[in-house]
Amino acid sequence: MLVSVSVGILIARLLVGGSLAAHGAQKLFGWFGGHGPTGTGAFFEQLGFRPGTLFAVAAGLGEFVGGILTLLGLLGATGPALIVLVMLVAIFTVHISKGFFAANGGWELPAMNVAAVLGIAFATNGIYSLDAVLGVHFLTNPAHVWMALVAAIVLALLSIVARRPAAAPSSS
Repeated sequence: MLVSVSVGILIARLLVGGSLAAHGAQKLFGWFGGHGPTGTGAFFEQLGFRPGTLFAVAAGLGEFVGGILTLLGLLGATGPALIVLVMLVAIFTVHISKGFFAANGGWELPAMNVAAVLGIAFATNGIYSLDAVLGVHFLTNPAHVWMALVAAIVLALLSIVARRPAAAPSSS
């Protein structure tokens, strides 16, 4: 792989992976001004994800682990697939109704995250990665990358359909 291409992939991995890991840390640990599992779980409950804390931890793990794996360039497309899963759920449950632009809470930013990690997944992690240092070739074959992405899409759809609206208050 060309050195300049690997430098570009490294820059993308560091920025996207680091950003998503930080977002996951907000959900999991309350770091960087986040609300931790309890606060994030309450928001997830409002979205119909029950139990909210469980879904908040799952989303936080997807972002944190996916971000760390992407940042380090480890295990091929595993990190990007986790990020795609979480971003698709976010797009279709929070952002899609707000239009495109992020300034209005729209789906622009999560879609850009998906585009970035898809590019990384199909380009592979490059020569400046732990995969290259360790000689790991897991989920680097394009057919296997597609399988990981299809699995991420299926899991995202299952998460979306698992939502349950809040019970209507009883009138007694």
